[in-house]
Amino acid sequence: MTRQEKYDAKNPVVKFVIERFFARLRAVVAELRPRTALDAGCGEGELLRRRVLPEGFEPVCLDLRMDSLADVPAAKRVRGSVQALPFAAGSCLEVLEHLADPAAAVREVARVSRGAIVLSVPHEPYFRIGNLLRGKHLSFNGNHPEHVQHWNHRTFEKFLRESLAEVRIIEAFPWIIACCRPKQH
Repeated sequence: MTRQEKYDAKNPVVKFVIERFFARLRAVVAELRPRTALDAGCGEGELLRRRVLPEGFEPVCLDLRMDSLADVPAAKRVRGSVQALPFAAGSCLEVLEHLADPAAAVREVARVSRGAIVLSVPHEPYFRIGNLLRGKHLSFNGNHPEHVQHWNHRTFEKFLRESLAEVRIIEAFPWIIACCRPKQH
């Protein structure tokens, strides 16, 4: 299986932007020093490949599509939905924009979280503008055909504050990273 095309970018600007995103993500994770991690909506396991987590630390990787999980070591993969996590109690990167009900997914991630929650989404309209400049998804005005939700800093923070506490927005242009904590119940 081939990884998502955006991670294999040859364009030096796109490559720089992707590397910067993962560097910011590494810094957030290093600051949090997690003991466990759930990579909900892991796709092909890019967090593992990019070594976002500390050396020797391996997350549980969850994705709805088994073909996506093919590149993830078997001991670390779980097939399931971010909207109905198969965990009693316990990051969600680049998945919320694909969901018809992203609030349900955020509530579900908060339910299983024991501490910090790290979320990321494309920063709109800049993500779409970048796609147009690269000649991608032209018939959709730069919008990825699977993206059904769109946020900017203000709207993403407002959306997250409905379900989470301590929402901190981190610039990772053209993405937004949010470091949050679940509300106390």
